[in-house]
Amino acid sequence: METNAISRRNFLRASGLAGTALCLGFYFPANAKKEQLMSATDQSGFEFNAWIRIDTDGKVTLTDHRAEMGQGSYQSVPQIIAEELEVNMKDINVIFAQGSPTKYGSQITGGSSTIRGSYKNLLKLSAAAREMLITAAANQWNASANECYAESGHVIHKPSGKKLNYGELVTAAAKLPPPQEVKLKKISDYKLIRKPLQRLDTPMKTNGEAIFGLDKRLPGMLYAAVERNPRLRGKVKSFDGSAALKVPGVKQVFKVQMIVFNTTRDGVVVIADSTWAAMQGRKALRVEWDDSGFEHVNTSDIYKAHEELLKTKEGLSFKKQGQPDPIIEQASKKIDVIYQTPYQSHGAMEPLNCVAHYQSDKIEIWGPIQAPDWVQGDISDKFKMPKDKVIVNMTFLGGGFGRKAFLDYTHEAVAISKQIGGPVQVVWTREDDLTQGPYRAGISYRGEGSIENGEISALKFKMAGQNIDHWNNNKRDKANGSTTEGFLKPYFDNIKNISFADVPYEMPLPNMWWRSVYASTNGFAYESFINEMAVLAEQDQLDFRRKYLKDERCQALIDKMEQVSGWKSRKKNEGFGVAITECFETMVGQIVKVSRHTDGKVKIDQVWAVMDCGWYVNPDIIKAQVEGSIVMGLGAAAIHEITFKNGLVEQKNFYDYLMPRMSDMPPVEVHIMENTADAGGVGEPGLPPFAPALTDAIYDLTGKRIRKLPFNLNTV
Repeated sequence: METNAISRRNFLRASGLAGTALCLGFYFPANAKKEQLMSATDQSGFEFNAWIRIDTDGKVTLTDHRAEMGQGSYQSVPQIIAEELEVNMKDINVIFAQGSPTKYGSQITGGSSTIRGSYKNLLKLSAAAREMLITAAANQWNASANECYAESGHVIHKPSGKKLNYGELVTAAAKLPPPQEVKLKKISDYKLIRKPLQRLDTPMKTNGEAIFGLDKRLPGMLYAAVERNPRLRGKVKSFDGSAALKVPGVKQVFKVQMIVFNTTRDGVVVIADSTWAAMQGRKALRVEWDDSGFEHVNTSDIYKAHEELLKTKEGLSFKKQGQPDPIIEQASKKIDVIYQTPYQSHGAMEPLNCVAHYQSDKIEIWGPIQAPDWVQGDISDKFKMPKDKVIVNMTFLGGGFGRKAFLDYTHEAVAISKQIGGPVQVVWTREDDLTQGPYRAGISYRGEGSIENGEISALKFKMAGQNIDHWNNNKRDKANGSTTEGFLKPYFDNIKNISFADVPYEMPLPNMWWRSVYASTNGFAYESFINEMAVLAEQDQLDFRRKYLKDERCQALIDKMEQVSGWKSRKKNEGFGVAITECFETMVGQIVKVSRHTDGKVKIDQVWAVMDCGWYVNPDIIKAQVEGSIVMGLGAAAIHEITFKNGLVEQKNFYDYLMPRMSDMPPVEVHIMENTADAGGVGEPGLPPFAPALTDAIYDLTGKRIRKLPFNLNTV
């Protein structure tokens, strides 16, 4: 058994509803100097979050502080609680928390952080509740707590077989002091965790019960469609809404602005009594834009600028050890190459939408929101409303990948609601979503390296592309904070001369997080370069990595990759490629197998993915996330990209921003490493290794080295 102190983040127990429920949670102090246990009577006005509430009927209500956008928190968090609390999953009701960082700490669903950031506290919280219920039962029976145990929402007295339901114990348990320490189960004793349990949200998402943002309705709510300037920073010069006002159901037409990072985007909004009427009114609008005073970019110009910067600028140093420059310069065996990755849209199946109701004394928001705490703070600041009067309600959301953690669409909805004096739902079209951004930035990389005596003597990387940090703040004198994201840490321990630098590049294009963030582009460049270095050294790619990834977990991962893929027994006329990346504390290795079929086209035959995410909850959810990451990685590598012409996005919908089809997808085999390490992320780390493994496999089959994405599999 593992003994854990509960008070790691100021564990707090409160008896609520006049003693009719047992409520447990955490208090998140702003400037805690010392951790301390606190009872309900000691709260002194502190905000308390009831993560777990057990009612007198034995039902458990879990307040989920993060969004559920398909990544599985709606299942995994209850699974954690049910394990240590000893309740059945069917007895857990999940509700979404409102935005409140003082209650819940960070609520951002991003960085694959939901489980890894909270699982230890949730285990302790659940075990504490179990121990309090056991103590309450033992007191009632005048027995020793050591003679009692919990199972399926009951406390059982082992010698006599007497049994009490949790609901019968909550009133007494709520009056007990919280235990100072709890014993957590060993992994080998888990009954629910690490088991492929069916998701709680699947039935409601298939029978229509689940409420997504588009499903939300309020009394008296109107609907809005916005014609936004297709170029960020452009302004409305003039507009004519007379034709729009003639559309049945259209009520108002006016100008609106939303804040996008440190600038604004102009638009003209049509208000109507239905979404359809608003969209038809929007089509009838006549708007003249003023797009003067800023650059209208073209995709080809962006990458030419990248290449010039990489050749002429050393950039801002991010990390350096040894002296790679003179070693590479003097080496006889070296390479110097450029890799390029494209701009990408998030392309979530549910387009952006938001319901907002601005009132003089409060603002309330409903919708698919990845960061309710950020939205609360942003709206409070921009509309000068006390933070506790800004209520942000999360719904289910149909994909986000970082886009729905942004603040533009919620700000716009509140601004429109304020203008009309009532509740409104703003719905973006697919065309809005694809043409407005923000996007994953296209990045170019220069890799230089040298080999001496079969070993890497030096590595040097530079990246050029838009920096998300520069949109969020003006710290342009610092290198991109994610310059090495995706690159495995053990490389730094075993390569003496290595450097990473960021060459700043500015563009008036909004860019932001995308699934796995910079690891999605870094991973392609850095792991492709390692594969090229292995070829230069005339060594097997996996054996080559073994020499530099010497820690136990890396070696075990490589062993597993070799075993499941049959790497050592691959045949002629088969191309095998490999890549290993790390992000959000999780390492993923992938091997891709390709072949040339009778029609002459290269086809992906198989993908093997091995994930080391440490402690984990549900293997089925992990496999689904890795499979989804590979689908998204395939699209970004070989199917779609966002391009610009004269400052306008050329792609409008899924007819020209194509998505992978079922026929494009190879079989994917996912393996999870078993160990006792701390939990890493799951939702994003499966994406970065796919592209470099795929292009390495194509090189192995055809001898053609692909360094620019996307490429066309049909023409390789």
